[in-house]
Amino acid sequence: MKGGEVQAPQRYVYVFGAGEADGTAEMSDILGGKGANLAEMASLGLPVPPGFTLTTEVCQYFSRHRSVPDDLEDEVRKAMTSLEAMTGRRFGAAQHSLLLSVRSGARASMPGMMDTILNLGMNDLAVEALAEETGDGRFAWDSYRRFIQMYSDTVLRLDLEFFEEILEEEREKRGRSEDMEMTADDWKAVVARYLEFIEEELGEPFPQDVEIQLRGAIRAVLGSWMNPRAIAFRALHGLQEQEGTAVNIQAMVFGNRDDRSATGVCFTREPNTGEKTLYGEYLPRAQGEDVVSGLRTPLPLSAQQAHGHSGNGAECSMEVAFPDAYAELKAVAGRLEAHYGDMQDIEFTIESGQLYILQTRAAKRSAGAALRIAVEMADAGLIDRDDALLRIDPLSLVSLLHASIDPNAERDEIARGLPAAPGAACGQIVFSPDEAAELAERGKKIILVRTETSPEDIHGMSAAEGILTTRGGTTSHAAVVARGMGKPCVSGAGTLRVDYAAKTLSTMGRTFSEGDLITIDGTSGEVFAGGMTMRKPQLSEDFQTILQWADAARRMKVRTNIDVAGDADLARDFGAEGIGLCRTEHMFFEDGRILAMRQLILAETDRDRESALLTLLPSQRDDFIELFEQMAGFPVTIRLLDPPFHEFLPQSDEELQETADLLNVPVEKIEFRAETLLETNPMLGHRGVRVAISYPAIPEMQVRAIFEAAVEAGRRTGRQVKPEIMLPLVSLQREVDFVREIIDRVGREVMKETGASVEYTVGILIELPRAAVRARLIAESCDFFSFGTNDLTQTVFGISRDDAAQFLETYRQAGIVEANPFITLDVEGVGEMIKIACEKGRSVKADLMTGICGEHAGDPKSIEFCEQTGLDYVSCSPFRVPIARLAAAQAALRLKEQKTTES
Repeated sequence: MKGGEVQAPQRYVYVFGAGEADGTAEMSDILGGKGANLAEMASLGLPVPPGFTLTTEVCQYFSRHRSVPDDLEDEVRKAMTSLEAMTGRRFGAAQHSLLLSVRSGARASMPGMMDTILNLGMNDLAVEALAEETGDGRFAWDSYRRFIQMYSDTVLRLDLEFFEEILEEEREKRGRSEDMEMTADDWKAVVARYLEFIEEELGEPFPQDVEIQLRGAIRAVLGSWMNPRAIAFRALHGLQEQEGTAVNIQAMVFGNRDDRSATGVCFTREPNTGEKTLYGEYLPRAQGEDVVSGLRTPLPLSAQQAHGHSGNGAECSMEVAFPDAYAELKAVAGRLEAHYGDMQDIEFTIESGQLYILQTRAAKRSAGAALRIAVEMADAGLIDRDDALLRIDPLSLVSLLHASIDPNAERDEIARGLPAAPGAACGQIVFSPDEAAELAERGKKIILVRTETSPEDIHGMSAAEGILTTRGGTTSHAAVVARGMGKPCVSGAGTLRVDYAAKTLSTMGRTFSEGDLITIDGTSGEVFAGGMTMRKPQLSEDFQTILQWADAARRMKVRTNIDVAGDADLARDFGAEGIGLCRTEHMFFEDGRILAMRQLILAETDRDRESALLTLLPSQRDDFIELFEQMAGFPVTIRLLDPPFHEFLPQSDEELQETADLLNVPVEKIEFRAETLLETNPMLGHRGVRVAISYPAIPEMQVRAIFEAAVEAGRRTGRQVKPEIMLPLVSLQREVDFVREIIDRVGREVMKETGASVEYTVGILIELPRAAVRARLIAESCDFFSFGTNDLTQTVFGISRDDAAQFLETYRQAGIVEANPFITLDVEGVGEMIKIACEKGRSVKADLMTGICGEHAGDPKSIEFCEQTGLDYVSCSPFRVPIARLAAAQAALRLKEQKTTES
C-alpha cells in the first residue's frame, strides 16, 4: 500500500480469458494451482475457455461460517457479465445459453478428491435450444442427463446408484446394451425418469433456475474441501487444512459434441523415463468423467505410442485421427514446458475440431525421469542448476538405490506393517538368526522373521535378504540396523503371529512354515506370500550429475553410520565423506567374539577380565585398521561401548547351555549374573560412559585398539589417520574428564611404543538434556559434539521409540503433532536443545565441531534444520547418503535465498 492510499477491499473473484487475466501463475496461494495456471495461460494467449476463479479465502470463510462472504454474489455477477461478453452467450438465456463447468482447485494438486460439476446451466429450456443449435438432440439430451446426475450427486446428495439403476432399466426397456448408442428419445426418457425421481425424493422439483444451480454448485465445491477423502488425502500428503480450495468457473467446451470432438490428458515428456516426447491418452467424443470412470479404454496420443497399444494401431492415435488438433497440442505443450521450465501435465478438450486447454500443472514423474528432466533442462538453459536441484524430492532417490518389486508381478498380500527400511526382498522364512546365517552360507535367500530383533541377532540380520518383525516401529533396533545395512525391513506387522516352537507364521487364517517363500516391501510396508520378481537398482549418469551439482552447492559434510567395517566401501561408493558413527558393540557379535564378551561380563577377577579383553583386542584392532584403510583421508568417529551388559548374554536355554559348556561355568552362574544385570529401564541405566567408568579396562582396550590401528593404517596407506573418539550417554563434565584421562594416557603409551604420532580428538554424543544445557562446561573437556537425536528425542519427550508407534499416529491424526518426532526432528523441543548446546559449546570453543548421527540425519526436513543451525555435518546410514547430499544442497540454497531476501 502506497503512502496515503486507502487499502482496497477484499477481492474474491479473478477473471481470465480473451488474452487477459487478473491473476498470474505466482498467485497459487489465493487462486489455487489450477486457477493460477488458467490465468497464466490466458495471458499467454493460449486457447483457454474463459472464466473466473473464486479465491481460496472464500473457502476459508465458508469453512468457518458455512456461508459465503456477503460481497461474493455481486462479484460473481460482474464476472459473469464479463464472461458473457467474451463468449457472446448469456447465462440462463433461452437461446445461445452459456453453460458452465464448476471445478475445485487447491494450491497443491488433489486429483479426484473434491467435487466437479459440468454442463451447469442446463434446464428444460436450454436443452431444447442446444438441440436446435447443434442439430444433435442426442448430444443435447445426453448433456442434460449428465448434468442432472452430477448435480444430484454433488449438490443434492442423492445416491448415484439410483440414477444408474434408472439408466440400466431404460437401456433394457429399449434393448440398448452398454456398447450401443442411445438416441435423443432414449435420453429424453432417462431425463424424465431422473426428474421424477428427484421430485419424489426431495419433495420439490430439480432446480430450473440457473442462478440457484450456480449458488448450489459453488457451495458444494467449497464444502468438498472437508469431505472424508479430501481430509485423508491431505493427511497422507502433509497438506494444510487451512489453505482451502479455489473454485474455477469456466465456459463449457464439449468433448462429446460430435465426431470431431474428444478429451484427453498429455504429458510434455514420458513420465516414467523422462524422454522428451508428447505422451498421453484421449477419448473421442467424450467428456472428462468418461475418462475417469474407466468404462471406456483411452487411446494413445501419438502414432509412435500406439505401437503395441490395445487399440487398432497408429490409426487409433490422436495424431492420425485429429492431425490439426494434435499439431496444435504439441506446439502448446512445448510452449508451456518452456514457459514454466518444467514438465507439464495438460488436460485438453477438442470441440468440433477446436483445441481448448483446460489445465496445466507440474507433472508427476518417476524418480529416474525427474533426474533426467532436471539435467536436460539445465543443460538446455531452461533452468539453472540450483533450480534443477530444488525440484527433485530427495526421498524419491530411495527407489533408485534399492531393488523393487516388478510392478507387473501378481500380488498376494498377507500383512502390512511399517515401512522401516526401503527396498524389497524375497526368500525363505527363517526364525533363528543362527539358522539364517547357516543357510545363507549355503547360498539360500532368507527372510529373517522375528517378533523383534536384538543386537545378538546381528549375524542373522546381516545374512538375510530382508527382515520382518511383528513388533517395533520405524526407529526400532530392526529398522535402524536394517537401514544401516541396506536391508529391506518391515516392522510392526501386528497381524502376524510368530510361533518359534512350531516354526510357523500365521495371519488371517493362513499359516506359513519355516522354509516357505515370502516377499517383503520395506518401502511400502507390505508382506506378500510367495516369491516375486525383482527389479535391480540402476544408477544413471543423470543421478551422478545431480549429486555432483549437489556437492558443489552444499556446505555441510555428509558422513555415514556403520556397524561393521564391511559397510564402509558401500558408503564411500554413495559419496560418504567419513564415518560419523561407528557402533563398536556390533563388532563384538561377529565370529567368536561374543564368547569373549560373555567371559568378560562373567569375570569375577581383574585377571579374568584382562584375559577376555586380550582376546578382544586383536579383533577390535583389525576392525579399526580396515575402517581406517577404507576411509583413508576421511574422518572416522568411533563410539566407545554403549549398550548395557545384559544384551550380550545368551537369551535362549539352548544358547545358555552352549555358553556354559564353552566357558566351563555352571549354567546357574550365568543365570545369576543375568539376574543381577537386569534393569527396570536399561535405556537409562548402566550403559554408555557409565560402563566405561565402572569398568575402565574396557575403554582402555578399545582405545588401545584405536591408536594401534591408526598407526598401522597410516603406515599401510601413507596417510595420517586422525581418529575421533566419542563417549556415549554423557551428562557430566567429570564423566568426560575421567574417560579422557584414560584416552590420553593410552594414546601416549601407544605413541611411545610405536614411535609414531597420532592426532586425535575426543567428543561426546549428546543424548541427554543435561548435556545440552551444561554444554559450556562440557565443551572445555572435549573437541566435538555429536547429537544422537534418536535417544535425545526419547529423553526430551519421555517417549520410548519402540513403543511410540502405538499412539503417535493417533496424535498426528488429531493434530497434536505434525509428524513422528523419531522420523522428522522436533525443531521446537529437541531442536532447541541442539541450538542451546551449540551456542554454549561455541562460546567456549569457536571451532567446536558439531553434527548429528541419528536417524534424522537422512531426513530432508531435519537436514534443513541442521543447515540453519550451522552444524558441520550429518551422518546417516549408507543408503541415505545420496538423499542427505541432495537435501543438504537444497537446504543451503534455500538458506541463501532467505538471507538474500532478508537483506
